[in-house]
Amino acid sequence: MPADEPPLANHQLFHTADIWEARAEVGRAFCPHDLRIVQRSATLDARLHGAPFDRTGLYYLDYGTEVRITPGDLESFFLVQIPLAGYAEITCGREEIISSPELASVPSPAGKLDMRWGGGNPQLIVWLDRAAMEAHLGSLLGRTVRRPISFSLGMNLTTPGSRSWLNIVDLMRREAEGPGGMTSRPIVTKQLESLLMTQLLMAQPHNYSPALHGEQPRVAPPAVRRAMEIIEAHAAEPLTVAEIAECVGVGVRALQEGFRRHLDTTPLAYLREVRLDHVRKELLSGDPGTTTVTAVAARWGFLHPGRFSVAYRRQFGEPPSQTLRRACALRP
Repeated sequence: MPADEPPLANHQLFHTADIWEARAEVGRAFCPHDLRIVQRSATLDARLHGAPFDRTGLYYLDYGTEVRITPGDLESFFLVQIPLAGYAEITCGREEIISSPELASVPSPAGKLDMRWGGGNPQLIVWLDRAAMEAHLGSLLGRTVRRPISFSLGMNLTTPGSRSWLNIVDLMRREAEGPGGMTSRPIVTKQLESLLMTQLLMAQPHNYSPALHGEQPRVAPPAVRRAMEIIEAHAAEPLTVAEIAECVGVGVRALQEGFRRHLDTTPLAYLREVRLDHVRKELLSGDPGTTTVTAVAARWGFLHPGRFSVAYRRQFGEPPSQTLRRACALRP
């Protein structure tokens, strides 16, 4: 790539001065969002280059002027946004940073995202599928990941771990730019994507970092394992932590500590996650003419529709009604 060319120049998706076109094309690559030019007299000079792979993708995005971008929740994917120059104000949930070439932003899917990119702030963006990331983390931990991954918003790009991750990003970018590069081979791309996800999970702090960096047994101790079996077998019934502890033969505090230490959760949170899994299975296999979200949720102990909907969306990245609509659409 010539020195004066931006990254992924041979993968241009669009180049426009029309804000409506820019909004639509970026929305098609990522997700629907609102896009506004901060200074009315300014001229947009937007361009997007993109190399999507299977579970990840690399993009170069530049608006050419100061803009405000408000996508809300990302829901189904993670982003790592790396400014190549300038700065950006990034707010995600309760966190807020000033992003720069030394500090990337890693907004999590469940936090409402609001960004203000300064003029002269082109960014290299790494896109990662949420379901693939959670499955990959589960394979590293040796257990199912039931809670969403939540990264710290700011990623210090000067640390050894971050620099190693950037080396992987740069390798994938260079291979995507060259004809017949490694990313043109699905088997190789799969390995590179796994390495990219592993190193990001190791380098950037998140809510599973203590478990990932510690020595995690692949099989929980007998008492915790037995409690899990009881919860899974009786998830549709009213259960309390005291009842579960009594069945296992340990105290409540000991059971709670066991779940915290070995599963990074609590017995009641695990029960809720199991019930949500059952709800999802029923929605995906239900009769389109008779199945309702409210009835299925109530059958698994969720009697407050609002709280249930929030919990379901947090665990699966979509509202329950969307799951049911998709299941109905797949049926004749």
